[in-house]
Amino acid sequence: MPDLRDGESIEMKGSARQPYVLKNTGGVYSCTCPAWRNQSLPIERRTCKHLRKLRGDAAEEERIGGTAAPTTSSKSARAAKAKSTAPPLLLAQTWDNSQDLTGWWLSEKLDGVRAFWDGKSFHSRLGNLFHAPDWFKEGLPDSPLDGELWLDRKTFQQTVSIVRRQDKPDTWRKVAFLVFDAPQLREPFEDRHAYLQGVFQEHAPPFARLLDQDRCTGLPHLRKELSRIESLGGEGLMLREPGSLYEAGRSMTLLKVKSFRDAEARVIGHVPE
Repeated sequence: MPDLRDGESIEMKGSARQPYVLKNTGGVYSCTCPAWRNQSLPIERRTCKHLRKLRGDAAEEERIGGTAAPTTSSKSARAAKAKSTAPPLLLAQTWDNSQDLTGWWLSEKLDGVRAFWDGKSFHSRLGNLFHAPDWFKEGLPDSPLDGELWLDRKTFQQTVSIVRRQDKPDTWRKVAFLVFDAPQLREPFEDRHAYLQGVFQEHAPPFARLLDQDRCTGLPHLRKELSRIESLGGEGLMLREPGSLYEAGRSMTLLKVKSFRDAEARVIGHVPE
């Protein structure tokens, strides 16, 4: 059988009454059969007997990196595997609307795709590889960087559709890698940011830039900046504690701030516990 071109699909008879649909979307092949749909692997690394029949075993092994379809395993085993491949990223907590954030470092909360640069390639939060073109990676240092692959505000789905493709399309030129931290440095955030400024001055990567950081001067400043960002279609703000270290996992040194949910209400009754 001939291979599928990008965007093409084909029906193939299987064990079900209705034929299964095989499709190629940007180099990511899919099948509607249960064997393909129920795999725990990322969609770009899944295969099945129908795709192998269509494309051949050699082509499928090359496409998925030599990983055969997984056998049934326990939920805990899958979780342990995902944990072992995931990069050790610093993750945010949600601001409680009361903590004083004066003096914290403020930046826009990007609605892009979180990406970890390990010095050679990009990986997702779960450790999946992003197939970025070589020209997109040009100028990036050989040291780890934490950031987001970002297209623009309100374009999350479009960004995902680009960075998840395996055929390295030219639409990557619309994407920027916005960097906000240097995970390998055991130094306060201010020193890590100064290090990143030096890296970008030295390497000047064409498709990456350092995310701006401003000091929060208090609640009025926070409210004003949050309103400005959201009026432009942004998600909200990120606040980093001054002097904080980079630590893997969720931390109160990194807080996400979205719209205030203040409202007035009239108490009309009380029910004792």
